[in-house]
Amino acid sequence: MKADIFNIQGEKVRTIDLPSQFSEQVRPEIIKRAVLAIQANKRQPYGALIGAGQRQHGKLSRRRREGKGSYGHGISRVPRKIMSHRGRNYFWVGAVAPGMVGGRRAHPPKAEKDWSQKVNTKERRLAIRSAISATCIKEVVANRGHKFKHLPIIIDSSFETFSKTKEVIDVLLRLGLEKELERASVKKIRPGVGKTRGRRYKTRKGPLIVVSTKCALQSSARNIPGVDVCTVESLNAELLAPGCEPGRLTIFTEKSVERIEKEKLFTGIKIEKPSKESKKK
Repeated sequence: MKADIFNIQGEKVRTIDLPSQFSEQVRPEIIKRAVLAIQANKRQPYGALIGAGQRQHGKLSRRRREGKGSYGHGISRVPRKIMSHRGRNYFWVGAVAPGMVGGRRAHPPKAEKDWSQKVNTKERRLAIRSAISATCIKEVVANRGHKFKHLPIIIDSSFETFSKTKEVIDVLLRLGLEKELERASVKKIRPGVGKTRGRRYKTRKGPLIVVSTKCALQSSARNIPGVDVCTVESLNAELLAPGCEPGRLTIFTEKSVERIEKEKLFTGIKIEKPSKESKKK
């Protein structure tokens, strides 16, 4: 597969052949499995406090003709919480057993539950290659709602040195992504109770920028709504296919594509690095 390289002015400079990782068959079921595993492994365990619903005062006797007993009162023999009493006249409620109003939960969430999921190494690499390939298919990317003019988008590596957010936005506009940035900037108030739980707003996913190494672009593009920046070795299925839907609009720098091809990333093929002795020679 061939692709055009654009400079920071948005002009075509040359054409290159993309690595084989960009020609993988798109496998939505593999991508979904890898994304769900990533989300499960990021999940924070939670659980109820030990003894919750059983910390009330007062103990009922289960012996006849004894104080603090419910026998002989014409009521069901269930655990009860004593609210108040006057002599041997008690005011109690059945807010202890799971079947009662205000009672404890029968099977509360346990903090020791293991939410993690495992994915085979070859399967995980296949999911990444498949998601990379999906970023080059116009129909798949358009189905996610992205607005673009050219695909795939590979930009000159000088883009990684930009340290100002305004400069980054100007380059994205020259690449014909003004409608995409406008779409990603929409922020809606979430319906329901989630508004009070730290997730009041819902935002959209915009373009993903893949760089070769840690650079200034990671800081300068951080505040652009919907835009994510990651190094090429940190790519995963969730970044390339948010919500298990492949086809995120992705911008690769030229050096990142070179690293994918040179280091055979996400293929499992090991590249022999020169030893210290060979370097000395």
